[in-house]
Amino acid sequence: MLLAFLTLLGVIALVAIVGFFMLRKGPEMIQGQAEVTEYRVSSKVPGRILELRVKEGQKVNAGDTLAILEAPDVVAKMEQAQAAEAAAQAQNEKAIKGARSEEIQGAYEMWQKAIAGVDIAEKSYKRVKNLYEQGVMSAQKHDEAKAQRDAAIATEKAAKSQYQMAKNGAEREDKMAAAAMVERAKGAVAEVESYIKETYLIAQAAGEVSEIFPKMGELVGTGAPIMNISILDDMWVTFNVREDLLKDLTMGAEFEAFIPAMDNRNIKLKVYYLKDLGTYAAWKATKTTGQFDLKTFEVRGLPQEKVEGLRPGMSVIIKK
Repeated sequence: MLLAFLTLLGVIALVAIVGFFMLRKGPEMIQGQAEVTEYRVSSKVPGRILELRVKEGQKVNAGDTLAILEAPDVVAKMEQAQAAEAAAQAQNEKAIKGARSEEIQGAYEMWQKAIAGVDIAEKSYKRVKNLYEQGVMSAQKHDEAKAQRDAAIATEKAAKSQYQMAKNGAEREDKMAAAAMVERAKGAVAEVESYIKETYLIAQAAGEVSEIFPKMGELVGTGAPIMNISILDDMWVTFNVREDLLKDLTMGAEFEAFIPAMDNRNIKLKVYYLKDLGTYAAWKATKTTGQFDLKTFEVRGLPQEKVEGLRPGMSVIIKK
């Protein structure tokens, strides 16, 4: 009996010791993940994917051509804009040059004809006037001759004005209007040229192609994303931390974490962003009686040195 009792006590003691070590609260583990800055490549014009010059996972440099779109509508608009520019340029040259030489010569001849008419009308009027003053010619004939002379003088002045207008060309305002039409047409051409440039998708910064959305030959709309480029040199780590664990994670604080995917390699991070996730975030009561709730904060840490091999999405662990 005594032996059995002692054996039972020993078993109970052993179970208590094992339970103490097994159920003892371990260190707090805060898990985050590496994130990276990305930018989307898209086009201002709709079109069809004519060529994809990169693949997912490929590294690119700023200025590299990533894809080419086929946009026949834009090409047609370019032809229209160029034709409008040519027409405006022709009108401007016409306004600068003025009338054709044949028109100027014709106006000059009409002026000379009107001068001859004035000369004849003036001589006829003088003869009729002399006869009228001698009492041979009636007053009516005198008045008719005077009217013909005055009409010939007016005709000569009008012919001279037509000749001068043809010689001088268009008015200053007409020339300015023609020049403005040329500039407007050039602006339309430049606008369409910018759209044509948008059919060539260019990398704005060096990075890695993380995802390509459309396939070859598919149609894409205005502003539709074609692919994502990850800037691997701009990487950080994001943690969601309960506020009771923020003691050592204040703004500017440096802390250590390890990366399981890289054989638990330790890295040093510095907090540069700290913000609560709002009322929509998951809260956790500190006690079952619910005295108060703990909010969750987003903490971002920036590696203090470049971590070769760290990829977006890899877990980063803080051991508290």
